[in-house]
Amino acid sequence: MLLEDYIGQAVTLTVARKSDFGYFLTDDGTEDVLLHMNETDQELEIDEHIKVFLYTDSKGRIAATTTMPTITVGKYDWAKVTDVKKGLGVFLDIGIQKEMLLGEEDLPVHEAVWPIVGDMLYMTLRVNRNNRLYVKAATDPIIEEISIKAEKKDYNKNIHGYIYRTAKVGSWIYTAEGFKGFIHESQRLTEPRLGEKVEGRIIDVKEDGTVNISLMPRKQEALDEDAEHIFAYLSSRNGAMPYSDKSMPEDIKERFNMSKGSFKRGLGRLMKEERVYQEDGWTYIKK
Repeated sequence: MLLEDYIGQAVTLTVARKSDFGYFLTDDGTEDVLLHMNETDQELEIDEHIKVFLYTDSKGRIAATTTMPTITVGKYDWAKVTDVKKGLGVFLDIGIQKEMLLGEEDLPVHEAVWPIVGDMLYMTLRVNRNNRLYVKAATDPIIEEISIKAEKKDYNKNIHGYIYRTAKVGSWIYTAEGFKGFIHESQRLTEPRLGEKVEGRIIDVKEDGTVNISLMPRKQEALDEDAEHIFAYLSSRNGAMPYSDKSMPEDIKERFNMSKGSFKRGLGRLMKEERVYQEDGWTYIKK
């Protein structure tokens, strides 16, 4: 067999000879590959059979390791981002010493939604025409294969999961429960990164068992947040501000980045709790 046909896979080879820096392995004596001392914790003997994983090193040479990654050619699993290189791509840990590259051509056009260190991607390995080993992100059909169908009872359930695809119109997520979901752009405050872990809630269960998800806070949570935002601004101005429920919507939007409706509800909450009062178009903290 040709060893290059097994790059990115596990194969059983025979120890042909030993050197100061490792073992040379072969399958038939016509071609061998290095198993460096750093890539095994075993003491091997000549003619011993050993199962190894084949990969390509930084110079494109085939190398072996006795460490078995969970991701191989054709086999998918989650991998953590370990480094980001502008103009090159992101590197991922698949469980062996060599980190694998997901090239920038396979990443979103906008670098703002590239993964960062610690993000998780569902990947497999691929070998290019030059026998170099890379990672490849899962596509929708692959995610569908591992997904389970949500049920109507899952509506309004809190979920968390990882973004596996992102676009201007929305983001696609695989949840901890195994649901495949979509987050419309109107249901997120900012566009999540590829590989980012996000939390949200299910707002619709489709006939095919996929779900629509919102990352927006629940109404009560949003109300609390708006009220505290207004109160914090008041506090920063020594307890007085020239804004009230009569203020113009554009002025509220510019100052608080919220709609007038949200502002009035937040302000109403503070007044109901007797934390603030209004007078002549101004709002004051109650002493």
